[in-house]
Amino acid sequence: MAVNAKKIAVYVLVVFILYVIITDPAKAADYVQIGFQGISDAAAAVGDFMTWAANGGE
Repeated sequence: MAVNAKKIAVYVLVVFILYVIITDPAKAADYVQIGFQGISDAAAAVGDFMTWAANGGE
């Protein structure tokens, strides 16, 4: 039962993403840019933390 619910959820998500891309490509591009900006910020924060830890926490 849980596998079927997971498949349905993935299907609904894919349909929603395709709907957004087809109906408003500019907004979809904005969403992608926001996502990549978030990933970039997270990677920078991890890099800053690792640099701080490698320097002995100073």
